[in-house]
Parts: sequence; C-alpha cells; structure tokens
Amino acid sequence: MRQKIDIINMYFVNAPFFLRWCYPEVVFNKSRTEKKVYLTFDDGPIPEITPFVLDTLAYYDVKATFFCVGDNIRKNPSIFERILADGHQVGNHTYHHLRGWDTGDATYLKDIQACQELTKTDLFRPPYARAKKSQLKEISKHYRIIFWDVLSGDFDLNLTPEKCFRNVVRYSRNGSIIVFHDNVKAMPRLSYALPRAIAYLQERGYTFSLL
Repeated sequence: MRQKIDIINMYFVNAPFFLRWCYPEVVFNKSRTEKKVYLTFDDGPIPEITPFVLDTLAYYDVKATFFCVGDNIRKNPSIFERILADGHQVGNHTYHHLRGWDTGDATYLKDIQACQELTKTDLFRPPYARAKKSQLKEISKHYRIIFWDVLSGDFDLNLTPEKCFRNVVRYSRNGSIIVFHDNVKAMPRLSYALPRAIAYLQERGYTFSLL
C-alpha cells in the first residue's frame, strides 16, 4: 500500500483511493505516462519565504504553481509580480485562507471571487483541502480544482526536515502533484527538503511542469 496517513495530525502524505472516489471533480495527479512532476506551493506570497522558493526554483531551472492567498497578494504585491515575471503559474487559494467546512457557501464563494480578482486564474485549491461538496460543485463550474497525491508535510511542526524530504521522494512518481507551503511555519522543513527533493528527482530523470 503506497498511501500513508499521519494518525496524530490526520493528513495523508499520499492520497488514498477513497478520496479520489469521494471527490471526482478534483485533480489529484496528472498523466502517469510521462516522467513529469508538478511542484505546487500554498499560502504565499510571504516575505523571505516566497523569495527563497523563487531563488531555489531559478537555481534548478524549475517552474512551479503557486496557490496564493488574496490577502497575502495585497500585502506583498511585488513578490506576487515576481512569481509571474519568473514564468510560474498561480492559482486561487481564497482571499482569507478560509476552511470551507466551517464557512457558509455564499461567504466561501465570495471570498474565492475576491482572490480571483487578483489571481485571474482557472486553478483553485481549497485551504486545508477542506471544502464542502456543495462548494466544490459550484467551484468546478469555473475552475480546475487541484489537490495532490504527494503532501510533503512541511507544515507539520512535529516532522523533521529529513522526514519531509523522504515523504516527497518516496511517493513521487510520474504525474505526481507535490505540495509544499511558502509560509513561515513550513520554512524549517521547506528550506531543507525543497532543494534536495528537486535535485533528487532531476537526477532520476524527472522534469517539472506547470499544471
């Protein structure tokens, strides 16, 4: 069995089959026939953190997709502009990083639209991967909803940087969508795991593509 769940923190490192069955409108991975992977980053743009990610991607000549929080774009417009200028892709991650399960549909959709005015994208990822079926049904009319099949766990304060790296390299395969976070909490693990994971995958013949 490839899928693994962190029982204490209740998140899946590798998306199991039943999540795919529950959420047919969601993209968990891309084609398994090509030796490509898809790096994604959630929660930015954040000073120091997002520039570190952008510098790392530039060093390895890799493109990625940034699921941005609207309020962070408002606070850090120059970093957002650099994401675009560097040739990366952006996605909508709501304006206030809302948890859909705890938010009424009308409020949630309005928050997405506020972010969309800044991102102007066809990609959406719900924060925490927590959105109601009713919300996803409406969102899918306007966006490609992107989840993942490899979650680095960089947000997990109990995870070592080495384990974060191992999560990525153990479960990545053709078509994998990999999640890191360009936020302050993730930085101790992100700074260790990201460059090593990119180098490891490149050495094994993977290319990095946009969604």
